[in-house]
Amino acid sequence: MIARFLILVQMALRNLVGSPINLLVGLLIFGGSFFFVWVGAVAESVNDGMAKTVVASMTGDGQLYSKTAKDELALLGGGMGGDGDVGVMTNFATIASELEKVPNVRGVVPMGVGSAFVASGNIVDVTMERLRGLYRALDGKSDDPVYSKLSKEELRVTIDAQKAHLRQIIKVLESDASKSKEILEEKAIDQDALEAREKVGRDEFWARFDDDVLGNLEFLENRIAPQVSDAQMLFLRYMGTDLAKFQENFDRMYIVKGTAVPKGQRGYLVTEFMHEEMMKLKNARRLDKLKIAHEEGRLIAKDDELKRFVKENRSQTRDIELQLDAKQTDEAVAKLEALLQLPEEKSLPALLEKFFDTDDQNLEARHAWFYQELAPMLELYKVRVGDMLPIKAFTKAGYMQSVNVKVYGTFAFKGFEKSPMSGSLSLMDMQTFRDLYGYLTQEKLDELKSIQKLSGSKVVTRENAEAELFGDDATLEIEATAQAIDTDKQLSGEGRKTKMEDLLTRVYTQQEIDDGVVLNAAILMKDPSQAPQTLAAIEKVSEQKQLGFKTATWQQAAGMLGNLILVFRFVLFGAVSLIFFVAAIIITSSLVMAMLQRTQMIGTLRAIGAHRAFVLSMVFHETLVLGALFGGGGIVAGALAASVTRFKAFNDASHFLFSGPVLEVQSSPGNLVIAGILVVIVSMLSTLIPALIATGVSPLRAMQSDE
Repeated sequence: MIARFLILVQMALRNLVGSPINLLVGLLIFGGSFFFVWVGAVAESVNDGMAKTVVASMTGDGQLYSKTAKDELALLGGGMGGDGDVGVMTNFATIASELEKVPNVRGVVPMGVGSAFVASGNIVDVTMERLRGLYRALDGKSDDPVYSKLSKEELRVTIDAQKAHLRQIIKVLESDASKSKEILEEKAIDQDALEAREKVGRDEFWARFDDDVLGNLEFLENRIAPQVSDAQMLFLRYMGTDLAKFQENFDRMYIVKGTAVPKGQRGYLVTEFMHEEMMKLKNARRLDKLKIAHEEGRLIAKDDELKRFVKENRSQTRDIELQLDAKQTDEAVAKLEALLQLPEEKSLPALLEKFFDTDDQNLEARHAWFYQELAPMLELYKVRVGDMLPIKAFTKAGYMQSVNVKVYGTFAFKGFEKSPMSGSLSLMDMQTFRDLYGYLTQEKLDELKSIQKLSGSKVVTRENAEAELFGDDATLEIEATAQAIDTDKQLSGEGRKTKMEDLLTRVYTQQEIDDGVVLNAAILMKDPSQAPQTLAAIEKVSEQKQLGFKTATWQQAAGMLGNLILVFRFVLFGAVSLIFFVAAIIITSSLVMAMLQRTQMIGTLRAIGAHRAFVLSMVFHETLVLGALFGGGGIVAGALAASVTRFKAFNDASHFLFSGPVLEVQSSPGNLVIAGILVVIVSMLSTLIPALIATGVSPLRAMQSDE
């Protein structure tokens, strides 16, 4: 048996060397196996990269949510507030305590995803708000600690500066209006807006401004502010969580600017990606992107996207012009003229357009100059670290809820700072999340009881409502009297101020954080490779203890993103299958040609006593040797090529795919084994038709001369 095998192998090697077609078939097998291993390694690495990004930034190794959920959990599914009904879990403290006993569970982090918006006023609104605060401080009625520290003289100087800023804004509006006149018909010009600008453009309006501060501010707010279109509605996607537990368990998270929210307190953390992309002055952000691209080797002269950034920076300077008051405008003009060395005097818009005309030679210097000279005069971010963020959201009941929360800092995840997916969800404390969600917390219950006590109201049942409200026996609880409303007391009263300060500084216990509504929770595991078994064990605990939750893998919890990863795998499998199918056809055709060329040799073997089984075995062994030599060589070469392959992230989306700035391709042993099995299968299947041709050759016909 062994001797026969050795003879067949020797014949296969001799035929391999002696036949150019066999060498061609071998090269096809080599190329197919090389391609499969290398592309498979790349795809596997990309898939692992996407998984790392999602798992390490939001889902954990698994998720759990209520059994009463009407929809599947999808952290990245749906639109604004449209994540579906996933129910609520009100017994999180018990759930966490039970699950932490499961051997492979490292941590359980409470969560809830929601959407909200923040109305960002335009520069006129902001300036007028400052003026109101300054005038209130001048009257001794301000609760702003910064304004309260200023003397009367300092307040007057600051008020004059803010007025000057408003007058500068009006000049910019006049400049815009004069440009519009050149392209608009007379009837298309807004006469009311024109009259309002003319009124505030006169010195008389500002000379008598203090005679009716509130009336003049109202005029500016109603007639001038709407003409400035730089206001934005910031849409926020956030995750409510136990911030301390989140940072402890998602260990890739780190603070970029500011500080972490103090443990147990209310607070908000903005993703650094969103802070830069959505909240930064557009000119500054585009300048940053140009510099980053330049450092990566991209050239403005050859890159259409970078050319677009330059064009937009040159034409869109209005946000900068509106931020500068008259004094700052003169200062900026002087600095720009000195930098650009222009012989003739230019306006600020013209100088900014010239400044932002960046190229590969002056980009580095312009970027540095902007942040050194111009940026200190500008508000670079619409939301800054330390700001009080007025977040508004629709509760699950459908009404609008508003909560003020302090922005403590920005954060990112190590390795994929530029990933849009890992930067899509900001973080807030669990108490603030519950307020926005519409859950009746203990604080709200206490507040309602206080209001009920102060108002003298009482609970009335539906059955007794008519008798209580209109019955003859109803007693007079309190008699209403006419009183003047003290607006200052109502708007800036100590009670409201004290309540806000209490909310911001109050430290919640771990029990208060855990005892409340939780929509879902992340499960972090010590050994992620054991995730299926661990999730099964967790489901078993839920059934035994009647905890009322079910589990989801990270891929299921990722929603549409998890489906994207599945689609990616399917497309890859389809592409590789197609390639091997085409290779099998080519190999089959080549082997058929080889068999036809060797008809006489096969006939001779048959004539001297070789059975069909021997001929069939000879053909299969020959293909097996081809597959072993060339297929094995292709697998080894593919693995070596994969081990030295590096892909650098070329845009924000690729940072998500690569789970960082660089994709280091690695081929797993399983990928190599599958490649070897496929080579054998394709080789054997490709041999079937040639083998049938070989065994069907008649010895007499095969030995006949071609002549």
